[in-house]
Amino acid sequence: MRGLNGKAAIVTGGAAGIGLAICERLAEEGCIVGVFDIDSAGAEKAAAGIGGGKAHAVACDVTDYEGVKAAIADFEGKAGRPVDILINNAGWDHWAFFTKTEPGLWDKIIAINLKGPLNTLHAVLPGMTSRGAGKVVNIASDAARVGSSGEAVYSATKGGLVALTKTLARETATKGVSLNVVCPGPTETGLLTAVAEDSGMGEKLLDAFAKATPMRRLGRVEDLPGAVAFLASEDADFITGQVLSVSGGLTMNG
Repeated sequence: MRGLNGKAAIVTGGAAGIGLAICERLAEEGCIVGVFDIDSAGAEKAAAGIGGGKAHAVACDVTDYEGVKAAIADFEGKAGRPVDILINNAGWDHWAFFTKTEPGLWDKIIAINLKGPLNTLHAVLPGMTSRGAGKVVNIASDAARVGSSGEAVYSATKGGLVALTKTLARETATKGVSLNVVCPGPTETGLLTAVAEDSGMGEKLLDAFAKATPMRRLGRVEDLPGAVAFLASEDADFITGQVLSVSGGLTMNG
């Protein structure tokens, strides 16, 4: 895709799952990739697996504002250039009906899924706007569009991420920066497996997700990186503030 070669791209939650698949695709397109993850060993393994000097592991807790700024400065030093692309992918959930949850759980979900992107965006947008160039792709969820039983707070944070993206897209539209959202449907990741186990339904829940999807299967991590790479590329220069579901038709919004 046009305009990705040589760009510096951060992917939060990049050590595994969808994040790792995105890191691999961006590196394939020629990006210098920052594999940001709270799991430093996992980030190191992911970066080593990409190889070719195209990826750098950076330990980062996205809920820590000062830590985020330090991690970004560290990556920019390794990349030898400022951040061109930010992919906010890090996320977490715990399945439970809302009335059975407690504020401590809400705080953790909000901190990772919403405060995390707030922190990274606040750190990179000033530089992007001053340079007149930058791409942001926020990974939300189809739960933001239609809700998901047992995921009330998660859905709320992902809905907030969609609203945040649209607002910042308006604020930066004349400054050469674009922000868009990719919403996966249920996707075969460790997080989805954990959610299914939390629900007590296990494989039955996963099978129900597959049956509810018009394409009759769960998403795979390799289904997502193409859409992300496109929105981060020059091919999407006139696209901002948009939400794209990659969910086998689970949601169809016109």
